[in-house]
Amino acid sequence: MEQLDNIVEFNTSPEVKEKLVQYGNVKTFAEGDPILNENAYIRAIPIVIRGSIRVLRTDEEGREILLYYIKAGESCIMSFLGGMHHDTSKVKAIAEEETEILFIPIDKVSSLIKEFPEWLDYIFRLYHKRFEELLEVVNAVAFKKMDERLLNFIKKKSELTNSHTLYVTHEQLANELGTARVVVSRLLKQMEDNGLVRLGRNKITLV
Repeated sequence: MEQLDNIVEFNTSPEVKEKLVQYGNVKTFAEGDPILNENAYIRAIPIVIRGSIRVLRTDEEGREILLYYIKAGESCIMSFLGGMHHDTSKVKAIAEEETEILFIPIDKVSSLIKEFPEWLDYIFRLYHKRFEELLEVVNAVAFKKMDERLLNFIKKKSELTNSHTLYVTHEQLANELGTARVVVSRLLKQMEDNGLVRLGRNKITLV
């Protein structure tokens, strides 16, 4: 599978890549498609070949908060942990853009860990990265004001899409930040007045 050779993050030997191709099943998701739902049993581990995924947590009232993004070459450590312990998912994952994913069955993941120590190292590196990102979320929610969180979120989303212009609604931003749409709209207008962004119809441009 040539796609795996183009993934920088997934720095593994040809032997492991060969096994992944042998065991895996590739699926393509359109922007906005659900990939994993909360409380669903995890049958396979996703590795992003192309595109990106946003991982969210939902509370009892249906409010969401973004936990992290999964980019090409990465996987979801939540899926690893839930799948290995035959547990249900505690998060939901949605395609941020058109995304191609290689799904590795749970039983094959265990085989790879036993056969290739570098596969276990890959999992540990993912765990470390995701843990740091979750700490950032906790830090932002606990200590940062909403305007700072919103601007940082827009910058991160801009880096992910490699574009200064984001095509997103105020409602979507509010959902991913776990706040109200009116709050996001007010703060974006303040940012525009301060020359930080330009607002359009379902469009935000970083200045």
